[in-house]
Amino acid sequence: MLATPGTLPPAAQDARWAYETKQDGQRVVAYLDGAGGLLLRARSGEDITAAYPELRPLGRILGATPAILDGEVLALDEEGRADFQLLQSRMGLAHAPARAARRAAQVPVHLVLFDLMYLGGRRLVRLPYAGRRERLAGLELSGPYWSTPGAIVGHGAEALAATREHGLEGLVCKRLDSVYEPGVRSRAWIKIRNMASEDVLVGGWLPGKGRLTGLPGAVLVGQRAGGRLRYVGSVGTGWSEAEREELAGLLAALASDACPFDPVPAARGARWVLPRLVGEVRYSVRTRAGMLRQPSWLRLRPDLAPEDAAADLPEDLPDRDASG
Repeated sequence: MLATPGTLPPAAQDARWAYETKQDGQRVVAYLDGAGGLLLRARSGEDITAAYPELRPLGRILGATPAILDGEVLALDEEGRADFQLLQSRMGLAHAPARAARRAAQVPVHLVLFDLMYLGGRRLVRLPYAGRRERLAGLELSGPYWSTPGAIVGHGAEALAATREHGLEGLVCKRLDSVYEPGVRSRAWIKIRNMASEDVLVGGWLPGKGRLTGLPGAVLVGQRAGGRLRYVGSVGTGWSEAEREELAGLLAALASDACPFDPVPAARGARWVLPRLVGEVRYSVRTRAGMLRQPSWLRLRPDLAPEDAAADLPEDLPDRDASG
């Protein structure tokens, strides 16, 4: 179940909602088979269990009781805050267990659990959120690499202010009576980011000049809308030197003669790539034509599939702004 971007519920409905901190990590569903086994699946459906060996003991925590849990894998900085850049060094190692074990010793992860969809032979997805949360809390899942933070009922404005004060990514508002809708981006869950950001697909790049010769000076990004990949802007800032070099290698491997955008943007000298790299960008506002103003690069999102970079844009956007 996914959250819909939005704003705080009306004050008159505040008591009908629970509020959780929006985590900056990799979303996972954890399957405990009741025989000591653990399976972790990413949003893409990929089995990523081997990437996080320190989480394997979670499979034994409920003994013979099978369960399916929803949560987020985090890597924490020295101040105990989620750091996605740290986590990136752990992601993508599901098929390299030896490397994953070495990285686990250097950058351990922590699994935050926030929902329960199945327990002891009973599917709980039709149970209201408040009931699922009560059962989850009753399991007392707390360990060296996992925990079950509480949710606040009501007091949404105060909860949002606290996330901003502590430099956290944002807030997730969940209606107390909401059922669990697998695979659905539901309006019963609302996510509020303390910064405006979007997931985008990289469809091309512009060569850099001067000291950036041979490297991307900017990437051309888009989002899927109306059955096609719509160009939404050019991003030329936000990378470290090492990140820009890493991106150059990824783009070279995806080189293509065909432009993936429809319509083709007016971008002289552009090099096209297969639109498989998902990134997250920060921006000021979105224009009426759907373009991102003043975008800057935040990070690659290897945990997301290309189809996740979709935008809530009208199908009849004016093509004349494609040069944006």
